[in-house]
Amino acid sequence: MARKLGRLITAMVTPFNGKGDVDYKQAKKLALALLASGSDGLVVAGTTGESPTLSREEKVRLFTEIKDAVGKKGTVIAGTGSYNTRESIELTGEAEKIGVDAALLVVPYYNKPTQQGLKEHFQAIAKSTSLPCILYNVPTRTITNLLPETVIELSKVDNIVGLKEASGDLGQVTKVLDGVKKDFLLYSGNDSDTFLMLALGAYGVISVASHLVGVQISAMIDKAVKGKTAEAAAIHRDLLPLVNALFIVSNPVPVKHALNCVGFNVGKPRLPLIPPDEKSAAAIEAMLKKYEIDLPVK
Repeated sequence: MARKLGRLITAMVTPFNGKGDVDYKQAKKLALALLASGSDGLVVAGTTGESPTLSREEKVRLFTEIKDAVGKKGTVIAGTGSYNTRESIELTGEAEKIGVDAALLVVPYYNKPTQQGLKEHFQAIAKSTSLPCILYNVPTRTITNLLPETVIELSKVDNIVGLKEASGDLGQVTKVLDGVKKDFLLYSGNDSDTFLMLALGAYGVISVASHLVGVQISAMIDKAVKGKTAEAAAIHRDLLPLVNALFIVSNPVPVKHALNCVGFNVGKPRLPLIPPDEKSAAAIEAMLKKYEIDLPVK
């Protein structure tokens, strides 16, 4: 079941209209465009989707509308984790009723739990649902690092099926891969790390850059999986300048600006995030001109 989630998952932005409200019509359009340009599935209301500024009602409606729009064309992974275990359990339960395919559970931010606290937090959420659960380690945003030993213990829980790893520490990646069960799915959480993590044995990527170059990232993954390392590495090297430009300021500010520039309107980010400054915007725009954009824009 877990392996049907797909190797290339896009961490989808949340489109907003001119009033700053969620544009559900455009969100559905974006979801289908992403699946048409290489993505196997989508994370909805994750960090890239500006989850900290979305209300519970907005998240539930996004899960519902995106799942209805996507149907069987791809998988929908709901971002239901937060720093509040009880609320995470409740939102995961609502997402399960909607019929999403999995839940993404971020390491609790701000309150800095211990490793034992992390273990009990994730176990409690997983126990409350039959959904496959993917852990999400992103210490640059959460402060707390989910250590390999903790991941290995959590991988023994039947429905904790994977990890989105965004620590950037390949040594940590290796320890996880050496210790988890064989069918545990390790996803790169940084586009810049994807090729290297695939070489170590990772399964796929939960990507930001796939908003723009999904076909090309999918091709890189396919070649890496088939052992065509040199060809995969060439695609990785070619895409890396674009990837770097998409993180010139805090995600999802650059990718939203890029999408607007290529003609797929997703609006501005919500405060406290703001559009990129003039220098950063110019750098993003200059980089876009160097690439073929895979996303269908109509």
